Amino acid sequence: MTRLFNDPAAFADEMIEGFVAASRRWVRPVPGGVVRRNRPAKASVAVVIGGGSGHYPAFGGLVGPGLAHGAALGNLFASPSAQQVYSVAKAADTGAGILLTYGNYAGDVLHFDQAQERLIAEGIPCQTVVVTDDVSSAGPDETAKRRGVAGDLVVFKVASAAAEAGHPLSEVARVARLANDRTRSFGVAFTGCTLPGADRPLFTVPAGRMGVGMGIHGEPGIGEQDVPTADQLAELFVATLLRELPEGVTQIAGSRVAVILNGLGSVKYEELFVVYRRVAELFTAVGLEIVDPDVGEFVTSFDMAGASLTLTWLDRELEEFWRAPADTPAYRKAVAPVEPFVDTPGVVIADAVIREATPESRRAAARVVSVLEAVLGVVERNAAELGRIDAVAGDGDHGIGMRRGAGAALDAARDAVSRGAGASTTLVWAADAWADRAGGTSGALWGAALRSVAAACDDITTPTREQVTAGVEAATQAIMRYGKAEIGDKTMVDVLLPFSVALRRGTDDGQSLAESWDRAAAVAQTAAESTADLLPRKGRARPHAEKSLGTPDAGAVSLALITRAVHAVLASEKRATP
Repeated sequence: MTRLFNDPAAFADEMIEGFVAASRRWVRPVPGGVVRRNRPAKASVAVVIGGGSGHYPAFGGLVGPGLAHGAALGNLFASPSAQQVYSVAKAADTGAGILLTYGNYAGDVLHFDQAQERLIAEGIPCQTVVVTDDVSSAGPDETAKRRGVAGDLVVFKVASAAAEAGHPLSEVARVARLANDRTRSFGVAFTGCTLPGADRPLFTVPAGRMGVGMGIHGEPGIGEQDVPTADQLAELFVATLLRELPEGVTQIAGSRVAVILNGLGSVKYEELFVVYRRVAELFTAVGLEIVDPDVGEFVTSFDMAGASLTLTWLDRELEEFWRAPADTPAYRKAVAPVEPFVDTPGVVIADAVIREATPESRRAAARVVSVLEAVLGVVERNAAELGRIDAVAGDGDHGIGMRRGAGAALDAARDAVSRGAGASTTLVWAADAWADRAGGTSGALWGAALRSVAAACDDITTPTREQVTAGVEAATQAIMRYGKAEIGDKTMVDVLLPFSVALRRGTDDGQSLAESWDRAAAVAQTAAESTADLLPRKGRARPHAEKSLGTPDAGAVSLALITRAVHAVLASEKRATP
């Protein structure tokens, strides 16, 4: 919800005042909105956009060279008045006429039309292009009834570039209409938005569900469905937009398109990039060439959680205007000389060499893969709980990091085995993949641990219980050295050190590896539970130490779980490891 405000009735005015104060390089205030700070030396068509406030960067954030000349800014989610539109247009006018362009909403149409009539009555040439890109708001036979959503940006950009190039008003309006006719958008929402001072959102979506085709103020869409994965949402977006080809587009393959993936307020850029990854794959797969895509927030709705995809089918003229430079507070396109380049060879990793291995060691490498499969399995089953534990006093990413690391280690080990690697090389590949993909402290420590075990083995013999025990001891020392942690610091060391000691005791007593590992895993489990009574003295949890009292350390818990999963593999071996 929107939390920072003074008097809700003054929110829009105070927001605009702050926007202008922060954006003086581009804009200056005028009654009703903002216009470019600097007037062009030569008369050109002035492109005036606008709509209700609450959709930043639409509309004030899109004023500046290469984009709009002025923006009329209404109250929250309310059309600017005819007087506001007129005032902004008069301030932006340089003598070559005015193009008014905005999203297709009843209030906006009423007030912009009144302003246009007034301007024409004063002898100022003025035309209007209304944006109608939202495919969910009306069928293909009623496109004039469609809402204007994030496709606004394409129309504004193309029209403004045409004006910047010196085209007359009739041509600027023509290319703006062409851009609108070739633009389609489709959006979804997971939650509604809450206006300043309101005690509830404008609309709600049931938990676990997604509104399909909803407008940017919560206008009805075409239904609901379960919240999809990022890839599934991308597939819904792309399939919906490809169902309807605009007039003049006869085939998909070979076409060039502009693409905008727009966040509506609460969906973060990182999430949008995950979705766009799949969007780009799907468009490329059907033969579309994407030109200068935009991913981010362009038409928002306060804290609404949602996203939309916009697709514009370009021709040579539209592409030229789409790619033209722009410099505004919230949107920039730069044109820089492209330097010739050549592909550089991939980085060669020294350890990516498969050393000669005996059949015995290759069989042991296959068992390493089985162990890593068990590790990934137990991590995946407990990832959410590990994240919850970590979030008590940390950043909550332990489960995610462990999944990434274990998954990467398993993939690398499988790859190594498929190339004929022995046990030591397979462990090295797994170690480096874990450290690389998991990142963070945990990734580095697990990478060091696996490398220590690898160093205790070789690619000639089957690892003995003595080698494995020595490897675990070396891993313990490496983790304590790199992590600078000791017993009592509430880290994985509180589990690893007693586990290592117990494993050594069983090995020295002549137990099989499976037997000694079983007893050591029981020690690890007890040690992990005991970390609940400790206060963290290392890492991110240290400043919030008191919060973690009563909760075990996430790294200690994950290590204990892994020791038990590894034992299950050892115990299932038909022949006990010597």
